[in-house]
Formats: sequence, C-alpha cells, structure tokens
Amino acid sequence: MAKGLIASFGEMLIDFVPTVSGVSLAEAPGFIKAPGGAPANVAIAVARLGGRAAFVGKLGDDEFGRMLAGILRDNGVDDGGVLFDTGARTALAFVTLRADGEREFMFYRNPSADMLLTEAELNLDVIKSAAVFHYGSISLITEPCRSAHLKAMVVARQAGALLSYDPNLRLPLWPSPESAREQIMSIWDRADIIKVSDVELEFLTGQESVEDDVVLTLWRPEFKLLLVTLGEKGCKYYTKDFRGSLDGFAVNTVDTTGAGDAFVGAMLRKIVDDQTILQEEEKLREVLRFANACGAITTTKKGAIPALPNEAEAVELLKRD
Repeated sequence: MAKGLIASFGEMLIDFVPTVSGVSLAEAPGFIKAPGGAPANVAIAVARLGGRAAFVGKLGDDEFGRMLAGILRDNGVDDGGVLFDTGARTALAFVTLRADGEREFMFYRNPSADMLLTEAELNLDVIKSAAVFHYGSISLITEPCRSAHLKAMVVARQAGALLSYDPNLRLPLWPSPESAREQIMSIWDRADIIKVSDVELEFLTGQESVEDDVVLTLWRPEFKLLLVTLGEKGCKYYTKDFRGSLDGFAVNTVDTTGAGDAFVGAMLRKIVDDQTILQEEEKLREVLRFANACGAITTTKKGAIPALPNEAEAVELLKRD
C-alpha cells in the first residue's frame, strides 16, 4: 500500500460567489468563479498541508473542466482518477453569502459530468493504492455515479483503506429530504470515520440538539471515530473508548465555504500516517485542535480552495491561541 495516499471521490465544480456579501443571487452585482466541490476541497486541503492526495471523479470536457483539472495538478493532487465527459458540462453552483458568512446554493446539474461517472470508468489503481478513501453523499443521488461510488468503496475496503465519510448535505440536490436521509444512511455503517456538522446531525436525527445522547444514536460499533463540527464553537469527538469536545478559534469570518473540508483534510492528513491517533485521546485532541485551526483559517477568506491553509499558517494560529 502506498504510504499515506488519501484518495477523495466525488464532485468538483465551479462555485460562483457574489462579489458582495449579504445579498440574494438576483441582487448580486457580479460573481467571482471559485473552484469547489467538497471531495476536491479535501484533496487539495491534504496536499496543501504536505500530504499525498488523489482525486477520483468526472469533469465536463469543457473549459471549466480543464481548468479544474489544472487546479488539482497545480495544488499537487494526483489527477490520474479524473475523467472528462464529452456529452455533459462541468457542474456549476451559484452561492449566496449571507451577511453572517453562511451560504445558500443554486445548482446547475442537469445532468453534469460528475453524475455520469460509471463503474467501468473508475481508476481502480488509484483507489487500491489509497490508505484513506474519502467520499461524500452527493455522488449517491443518481445513477450511474451511485453504483460507481459503491464499487469504489468496496475496492478501497478490500485494499485495506480506512473509509472516511462526510455526508456534506446539499438538500437542493436531492429529490426530497426523505430520500436524502435514506441514501445518506444507506452507507452509514460502512465507514471507519464519519464527520457531520451540527446542521447535518439535526437533519439525520430529527432532533435540535448536539448532546451526547442524540449524537450516539448515529454511533455504530464498527466506527473508529465519529465527529460533529460546531462551526466557530469547535467540535465533538466519539470513539469506542472515549469522547470529548474542543473549542474552536475566534477569527474574523468572511465566508464559511470549505471550512468543514479543511477540517477533514487536516485530520486525515495526520491520521493517515499514524493510526494510533484513533486510540490515544491526547494525540487525537492535538490533531483535532490542528483541524479546528485549519477550518477557522479557511473562513477568513472568500472561496474554499484559495482559503485552505498550509501547515505554517495553522501552526501560527495554534501558537497565537
């Protein structure tokens, strides 16, 4: 097994972000194009922190798709698992930034290239060489991508990878909230590491609470780590043997896009080369503090990928705190 490769599976797209915050899409005077897509963000977050990352997914054979593949390469991400579809466009998302930096989305995917990835097109060599295989739930929404996703998970598991899952709920993309919940949970038991946000926790449990008893309804005996991110309030962690929480970092938040992906990338970057972190609470707390710092830094700039920190920036914030 290639030492330390983190392969990220799913969608990469262009976010169009308004030039001003706090307005609706219709009121926005203009938009800046920002590369995005949670699994791609995670791959770049890993690489920017000095880790080895690969991305597996499909882009449109268009200017935006070629641009995104170039961004992966420029950021040191292996793009051997990237395919181009001549018949479908690269996905686009228009993102509204509310005054508080939170987001609303409008997607253009009918269908977009990422949805058309088939099992037969998967680069199995990349998947088999991964020590960690990371994925979301957007790739579960429609066929053929859903079958490709499920096959990739099986191949990664058989090759001995840790499976990492961040559902990354985007309700507007699903036919209904019920189907979102059902499909997100359909692969729940198969992961080793799962990270959900407080909003996703509420959606999946139906309860407006981040208390342990609510979180633990999502725990499975097979898990190595379950994480709940709480935005600026930090995160909570659960393993077989211990549980706890960590405060976040106070920063000047401009745009929360990509913060969760920075957190996941930072955590996986550390765990991939030392899985004892999952058994030792002190080590885990240190890693999650680092991940919190990376998430916090990402909120201080617009867009996800440009805002993802390097190791030195994260260490600087940890020292300052």
